[in-house]
Amino acid sequence: MKNLPEVPAVVCYGEVLWDVAPTKATPGGAPMNVAYHLQQFGSSTTLISRIGADEQGEQLLEHLQRSGLSTSFCQTDSTHATSEVHVRIAENNEVSYDILYPVAWDFIQYQEAQEPLVRQADAFVFGSLVSRNEASYSTLLQLLQLSGYNVFDVNLREPHYTPDKLKQLLTYADLVKLNEAELELITDWFKPGLTTETDRIKLLQEKFALEEVLVTKGSKGASFYFQDEHYFQKAFPIQVADTIGSGDSFLAAFLAHKLRHAPPATCLAYAAALAAFVTMHHGACPPYTLQTLENFKQEKEKQQP
Repeated sequence: MKNLPEVPAVVCYGEVLWDVAPTKATPGGAPMNVAYHLQQFGSSTTLISRIGADEQGEQLLEHLQRSGLSTSFCQTDSTHATSEVHVRIAENNEVSYDILYPVAWDFIQYQEAQEPLVRQADAFVFGSLVSRNEASYSTLLQLLQLSGYNVFDVNLREPHYTPDKLKQLLTYADLVKLNEAELELITDWFKPGLTTETDRIKLLQEKFALEEVLVTKGSKGASFYFQDEHYFQKAFPIQVADTIGSGDSFLAAFLAHKLRHAPPATCLAYAAALAAFVTMHHGACPPYTLQTLENFKQEKEKQQP
């Protein structure tokens, strides 16, 4: 891999938690996963979140620090516990989640010290889950007005979203990442019966003045829509361990290269490579180096027809 030129500054807002699987608990949460992978690509990444004043929170902070992530903007809550998500993995490797409520990250407070951090960031990444409680949602809306480039990782988890809040968040977004099911669900709110992905994307772009939309499709690859342009990336064939965090890693790799002005095809290729690599391993944040990923990507590209 060529040396990546600049060091983009990215702020990730929202949940940090413990993914409690049948065999073990691992640190997780989409914003934390995205931040971890962005950090791997050499970005300067900061999390804005909230943990409980408990042992689980202390362990989570230690993990973040070991990963090189700043914990300066992770607040501590003396009332609400550190978040846990109970993970169930089906026979087909699909994952479902029981997300406990309320927890510390539901109560992220707005602080003046966050303002320069968000204003100066090259990207501000957020999802829909953090909108489930009014405290964190209100803080999010204030921060979205400060950022120059808002990246909305839709990431729907029933019953933790409402159409009204989702529509409001879409109005702030510059880049939206969602999967096929989420694209279908959201566009059906406005115009049921659309039959093609292109028509659904066009509806989103026109309704919310969106230039950039990423659609992930699992083993069917991914698409990136930029204004009137469309780019497609095949998925790399792999043996699936689990799908936890695959979409988060995809977004992180795409964004890491986009913020360094790489062409869309390059951004998609690295996004697909990292998502495949993560899916081959258990958990959302397996260790790797950029050279490991580069070797993996080149090997998989040779195998593609």
